Amino acid sequence: MRAFRPALLSGTALILAAATSSLAQTAPTLSKGVLKIAVEGTYAPFTFKDKKGVLTGFDVDVARALAAKLGLKPEFVLTEWSGILAGLQAGKYDVIINQVGITAERQKSIGFSDPYVFSRPQIAVHTSKGQNYNTLADLKGKRVGVGLGTVFEKDLRDAGGITVVTYPGTPEYLADLSSGRLDAIYNDRLLIGYLAKSQGLPIKGVGDAGSVDSMGIAMKKTNTGLKTAVDAALKGMKADGTMAKIGQQWFGQDVSKP
Repeated sequence: MRAFRPALLSGTALILAAATSSLAQTAPTLSKGVLKIAVEGTYAPFTFKDKKGVLTGFDVDVARALAAKLGLKPEFVLTEWSGILAGLQAGKYDVIINQVGITAERQKSIGFSDPYVFSRPQIAVHTSKGQNYNTLADLKGKRVGVGLGTVFEKDLRDAGGITVVTYPGTPEYLADLSSGRLDAIYNDRLLIGYLAKSQGLPIKGVGDAGSVDSMGIAMKKTNTGLKTAVDAALKGMKADGTMAKIGQQWFGQDVSKP
């Protein structure tokens, strides 16, 4: 058996060990060795169930790797997107790992880790359509599907003149786009590219209509000990290649870099 020698720990490991010890004293759930993680479960390829009903996805892999780095057991809580932030504030789980965009408005009431994914929104249409919507202005007068309560919904409403049709989850508006009930959808380019390729859906991305977004792990703003530990763990996952490996598996690229 090898002797434990603190002096040999790396700087990141020391920070992580200290932060984990600190948060265990301030967060009852974590002191039991469990990290409760909220995910949508219907947002492929980030969080979804495979054909056998097993929860999987990019964010699920990130969550499991993060929990392992923290020395905690991951416990997933499936929650509809429309209520996921409220559930965090109510203490139903410790973190949300489900592509939560870091926005100035959300930061007023919610804490975030350092960014772990960078992407941008994209417009998508049915493959049979010839329209090339390059900007949100091109969608004026059109029926556009989007997830309820997402930053994408806010973008569409702020643009004005668009008939915004909201849905509780991705499968519903993908079905409506495929059947011709929508002119377009607006979502993350990584998701659109993955679905078009992996599921053979009749959709295609036609325009990167927004600026680069950064995604963070959401937590209670007051839980500073957890933020310190999570940031240290994410830093370690980037340094040891874990984030790059997960990104390559799902998207063929390291999405943890801008």
